[in-house]
Amino acid sequence: MSRRHSRVLAAVLAIVDDAAITTSIAFRRRRKQHWIGPTKKIIALVFESPPVMLDYVSLEADLDQEERMIRDTAREFVDEHVKPDIGDNFEEGTFPTELIPKMGELGFYAPNLEGYGSPNVSETAYGLLMQELEAGDSGFRSMVSVQGALVMYPIHAYGSEEQKTEWLPKLGQGEAVGCFGLTEPEHGSNPSAMNTSAERDGNDYVLNGSKTWITNSPISDVAIVWARDRSVDDQPVRGFLVETDRDGVTTNKITDKISLRASITGEIGLNDVIVPEENVLPGVTGMKGPLSCLTQARYGIAWGAVGAARDCFEQARQYALDRDQFGGPIARFQLQQEKLAEMATQITLGQLLVYRLADLKERGDLRPQHVSMAKRNNVRMARDQARVAREIIGGNGITTDYSPMRHMANMETVYTYEGTHDIHTLILGEDLTGIPAYQ
Repeated sequence: MSRRHSRVLAAVLAIVDDAAITTSIAFRRRRKQHWIGPTKKIIALVFESPPVMLDYVSLEADLDQEERMIRDTAREFVDEHVKPDIGDNFEEGTFPTELIPKMGELGFYAPNLEGYGSPNVSETAYGLLMQELEAGDSGFRSMVSVQGALVMYPIHAYGSEEQKTEWLPKLGQGEAVGCFGLTEPEHGSNPSAMNTSAERDGNDYVLNGSKTWITNSPISDVAIVWARDRSVDDQPVRGFLVETDRDGVTTNKITDKISLRASITGEIGLNDVIVPEENVLPGVTGMKGPLSCLTQARYGIAWGAVGAARDCFEQARQYALDRDQFGGPIARFQLQQEKLAEMATQITLGQLLVYRLADLKERGDLRPQHVSMAKRNNVRMARDQARVAREIIGGNGITTDYSPMRHMANMETVYTYEGTHDIHTLILGEDLTGIPAYQ
């Protein structure tokens, strides 16, 4: 018996009522049972070894108490509320909206902001939250990431005091849902060419245009819409808080997706939508506004992709240990061990990258190019490792009973959104050479 199990046993025996019944206690680890002799306690317990998530170089050993608590809370939420039904959600193309307030109660929305109900946790803690949510499904990390990094962050960073007071508490508690309107049907990788416009009309603005591929839009109460202010000579990009119940706003749902199915995606249509001047984000003009938001969200994506890859690894490893062929588990074959070894290595490299980014972000040294490197690398890694995990699981792996195929499909979306893999390559290329190669 391990020292760890000895400590667990001692703790349990300390709280069990004294009695004179002799029983035996079984520790079961996978398929093996280790029997411990008689004890004068009433106890009929079977100890299951808790799953040990891949942390090969013990990065989590340095987490502080708050970071461990946030990691464990998110992991427990995913185990209890996401994983039991996520296969059905994915098949049916649904997101369990009843969990939105629950995630607000748990403090999942923008916990790394300060004030207005947000606890200002560390950037590592925030990253761990994204990691655990995406281990469940990219749809959950996307919902939380958009609500926090793309809606609450710009209000917190660029909003007026009135805007912060009105929206941040409600969004943080999950009492309201927000979305982020930047991408347009004709302008994806080049958002600065946007056609959506705002024209001043007295003390109001009139917005026209359309946005697409907008996470949360069909269920949103408010949209952060980025539009060109045609009332000013240089037509700067401005951010507008647009309540979705205003006349002229439509938020049609995009259906028939074969990726990120457990996520609500839609459009934002703006047809002569009147919004008051006080709905303009006063603290920023130009593309700095939306791009700074994307840096926040991409940071979370880089962490989240590690979670998806880790979940694929854990399922593949357990399957290889449980699946008997040719007289024993397939994990004993060198071919499978090579796959698992390479998966563990690539995931660990991704972990090292995001932990370093967290340190840089905490001390104010993180640059957008750092985030581009991490998003580019970790999403590609997760997409590749999901495929390898499915190989190990074999034919069974194409069903929703196992997560790798679902993660693989989701990663096709994550590989593209919030900056395609190729665009992040060009961002790094320009940073390394000083030569832009976008045209």
